[in-house]
Amino acid sequence: MANLDLKRATFLRLHESGCFVIPNPWDVGSARYLESLGFHALATTSAGLAWSQGYADNQIPLDVALRHLEEVSNAVAIPVNADFEGGFAVEPSRVAANVRRAAATGISGLSIEDATGDQEKPLFEFELAVERVKAAHEALDGSGVLLTARTEGFRFGRPDLEDTLRRLKAFAEAGAQCLYAPGIKSAEHVEAVVRAVAPKPVNVLMGSNHTTVAKLAALGVRRISVGGGLARAAWAGFMSAASEIARDGTFDGLAAAAPFDRVDGIFKQPAERA
Repeated sequence: MANLDLKRATFLRLHESGCFVIPNPWDVGSARYLESLGFHALATTSAGLAWSQGYADNQIPLDVALRHLEEVSNAVAIPVNADFEGGFAVEPSRVAANVRRAAATGISGLSIEDATGDQEKPLFEFELAVERVKAAHEALDGSGVLLTARTEGFRFGRPDLEDTLRRLKAFAEAGAQCLYAPGIKSAEHVEAVVRAVAPKPVNVLMGSNHTTVAKLAALGVRRISVGGGLARAAWAGFMSAASEIARDGTFDGLAAAAPFDRVDGIFKQPAERA
């Protein structure tokens, strides 16, 4: 428990000043490699986990997600934030119950989003979305687990900045300690989000190379994640090499693979575990 308390306290401190990158592993191996690179915290990725298990994103069962959170959190000595999708429920009371289960896995942070999965109505209605965040906040009260609230309009066909700001401000008032609007890219939009919820920290998602850590830090961003980006990069190499073998009967793609000893060496002397 002492080590978990330290992880959670460390994670809270990371959000107090400066700017840090919180990369997203999809399994224990990728988590341990990212830890070895010196990152101060990690965040799971619902997409990366889903693909590793043969599911589409947002189709992983709750029990699979909880087991994954426990495995990754226990595998590294640094804090882990949970991509907890929409809380695996609609009703606030059920979101709260699931959030309590997630907190028991050893995570140091958790995010809740307002996407419904319905193309016709991609976001929960405003009042319900706020109540869901409030329920998650109350479920985590006293645990030391940091709550991030996300609004997904820019990802799911509703790139309305005013609605995004309205939701994020309401989520902050409902108890969210970090705010997040995946899909925003322009400096103007990022600055608007940072101003709207100040002094609370903002997470920005990077899925391509349109800016840098230094530029986001200058805009006041506190935390930068990559979502399924690293998993997609890994899949790109795998798909290219495998497709070449199936299509051409050649193995050129394997020539660019990391040497066996380099990969195996990551795991031969694991760091002291929490």
